[in-house]
Amino acid sequence: MYFLLLTILVVDGLFLGVVILLQSGKGGGLAAMGGGAAATDILGGRQATTVLTRATWTAGTIFMVLAFVLSIMSSRTTQPQSILQQETVAPAAAPEPLLPQAGGAEVGAPDAPAPVTEPAETDGAPSPEGATDEPGG
Repeated sequence: MYFLLLTILVVDGLFLGVVILLQSGKGGGLAAMGGGAAATDILGGRQATTVLTRATWTAGTIFMVLAFVLSIMSSRTTQPQSILQQETVAPAAAPEPLLPQAGGAEVGAPDAPAPVTEPAETDGAPSPEGATDEPGG
């Protein structure tokens, strides 16, 4: 909803700029204000209302209303909270990493079974325990 209203505001602003630039100048400007001119001369007097004048007033009103509504909407989403009212949350403990092992047990777990290692096949070399591959020897 916020972005829809913001888009309408931008389009209305562009439209308002074009409508204002299409209007003809009333003449005088700031130079006409000096010399004790009457109030009607300062304000431009009574002139015929054209389509561009009505479009300017309508687009200007829409622009101001949308800007007001959007400012209220944006201020409500970022309301600051009191530090005293915020809940204190303890940081979660980081899990211990798993190391790749046989069985997928964690290192240092008390009830983890010890990995089973089978004796390697050797080419006639004695095993580290001093046993031989020959039966009875």
